[in-house]
Amino acid sequence: MTGIDLVRRMAEGDRDAFARFYDRHARQVYPLILRIVRDHADAADVLQEVFWEAWQSAASYDPGRGTPEAWIFMRARTRAIDRVRAIRRRSETFVAPVDERVAAAAADAGGDAAERAEDRDLVLGALGQLPEAQREVIELAYYGGLTQTEIAERLTQPLGTVKTRIRLGLERLREVLNRSP
Repeated sequence: MTGIDLVRRMAEGDRDAFARFYDRHARQVYPLILRIVRDHADAADVLQEVFWEAWQSAASYDPGRGTPEAWIFMRARTRAIDRVRAIRRRSETFVAPVDERVAAAAADAGGDAAERAEDRDLVLGALGQLPEAQREVIELAYYGGLTQTEIAERLTQPLGTVKTRIRLGLERLREVLNRSP
């Protein structure tokens, strides 16, 4: 069966065609992704996202624009580059780790219960300003203690979607909290 036939059958919801498509291309796509992201765990995540997207968008495949092999390789390359950019943004966006001596000194000093309650109310208010999808994943991560993979499974969402929602939600929280007096 040709690659075009497999993609056509995937568009019709044929899981066996998807499995054959995956088996045919995953071994070649993974090394490409790994060369770009340079981390096995990230490469595995990207591979999963690429084939999930291929399954979801098989109906939009246009044979006139290239072979199924070129289609999946282009998706893989694009998603791998997106992952590298997201990792760079994350490292530039998030606050650097706290010096342990400073953290210990602050913990020893204790804290006023009223200040902690005020901080908690401020954070809860900021969470309330987030879109529902972003708030939900952040609450599951920080209050529920779930990993991003566990959140994706619980919500039956692609892992990349969960990661994006968390990143966007945290950026929005930072904006809201920086505006607060």
